[in-house]
Amino acid sequence: MSERPQQPEPDPRDVIGDEARLRELTRIVEALLFVSPDPVTIEDLATACDSWPDEVLAAVGLLKADYRPGERGLILKEVAGGLTLATDPSAEAAARRLLAKPRTPPLTPAQAEALAIVAYLQPVSRPEMARIRGVSSDSATTTLLERGLIEEAGRSQFGAVLYRTTPLFLKLFGLNSLDDLPESSRWDPSPEEEADLRDRLLRAGEQRTGPAPLTQI
Repeated sequence: MSERPQQPEPDPRDVIGDEARLRELTRIVEALLFVSPDPVTIEDLATACDSWPDEVLAAVGLLKADYRPGERGLILKEVAGGLTLATDPSAEAAARRLLAKPRTPPLTPAQAEALAIVAYLQPVSRPEMARIRGVSSDSATTTLLERGLIEEAGRSQFGAVLYRTTPLFLKLFGLNSLDDLPESSRWDPSPEEEADLRDRLLRAGEQRTGPAPLTQI
């Protein structure tokens, strides 16, 4: 008995007639595979993309061609019933060396507060930061200097060292310039918001300690 000839895979363009739409869907599928820590099924990709499964399969077909072994630093793998992007085996040794480097711990709340003050008020001195925060900022400032997020920017008229942010700060926070910082007014509560917050805090305190005694007039 002769074997049936193997049917060639359909051209993705036959599934989605609009080539521009197919390319856009392919980019979206690629982005979803990039951000997902786990393999993603065709069905889940179709749901996320608001597309039909056969359309996602067509997009995956283009991705397989783009990520065929030996072409890129990433490969498209089928794992546990889903798809995932993985590093090419040839990059394994280099990846291990890179990831073996000690990682910088995240900023503490105190360091983040000090950095925000410098970013919005620069150039600013340690005494000014301390007055704003209500506590000393010496330790936080030293750490920010060591990490290269701030630098000295001269001295105030009283002789205190002034600080400003560095290009590394812009790079790490994805800013083109300081003009891209969010408007601080977005976090300034209105009088109504302040009153509402005060009332909620008082209610929360009463739930813990009981109602406050009435004040004699």
